[in-house]
Amino acid sequence: MDGLADQIDAAVAAINSATGGVTAKVGVILGSGLGALAERIDDAVALPYADLPHFPRSTAAGHAGRLMVGALRGTDRQVVALQGRFHLYEGWSAQQAAFPVWVMKRIGVETLVVSNAAGGLNPSYAVGDVMLIDDHINFMFQNPLTGVNDESLGPRFPDMSAPYDRGLLELAESVARRDRFFCPRGVYVGMLGPTYETRAEYRMARRLGGDAAGMSTVPEVIAAQHCGLKTLGLSTITNACSPDQLGETTHEEVVKAAASAGEKLRAIVEAVVVSTG
Repeated sequence: MDGLADQIDAAVAAINSATGGVTAKVGVILGSGLGALAERIDDAVALPYADLPHFPRSTAAGHAGRLMVGALRGTDRQVVALQGRFHLYEGWSAQQAAFPVWVMKRIGVETLVVSNAAGGLNPSYAVGDVMLIDDHINFMFQNPLTGVNDESLGPRFPDMSAPYDRGLLELAESVARRDRFFCPRGVYVGMLGPTYETRAEYRMARRLGGDAAGMSTVPEVIAAQHCGLKTLGLSTITNACSPDQLGETTHEEVVKAAASAGEKLRAIVEAVVVSTG
């Protein structure tokens, strides 16, 4: 982590210069097919990642690759949204994938909502369901905190007993009850990718307690815990991963299925933003 604080400062300076200063308390990472939520940010300042110092480039399909700052419609409160993220399978390190989280913390964000598209391991899940991440398993076997720790960013050994905030989970559940949609808690299994899993790998992940599997989120949540952000994780179930009835999965199908959960995600994110006061 040598030099990381200086890189964060450079990115923050560029963001503040372009926006005139950020007052947002909530940051949102929009995953595959979920970038449409950015259309609900009014008077947005959109900054391409290419214009931000030390930001990687988002190459995944369905990821616009820009940071947006503005008021979330229906709340009149400012948010910071990442329209696209960075995956280890693209060749980035876990620290690079998590870099925007430390940047959001430095510009004043206190609560992080991270979303993703995931394959459903739990047989009770259907395509289009939203799973609240209650915990995760790191099968990426990489960690953004590897190396010399910078105590100004966070502790050497962050506790990971509850990286997903209980109060935010309960808030999301109350939204699901109000709007009458299925929104279970479950365990997210972070896989390296870029290949989708084999039948044996899906079977293993399920037997070890996984409810959904994807290729992101874990490095970002570790960084969020490291720097003290309250975090809510949302997985849109984009395909059923029954190992005994496994069909071919394409990224295009995943993006299309992820978009189908947009209204559910919007309702939860709006509730989180309003709750920050």
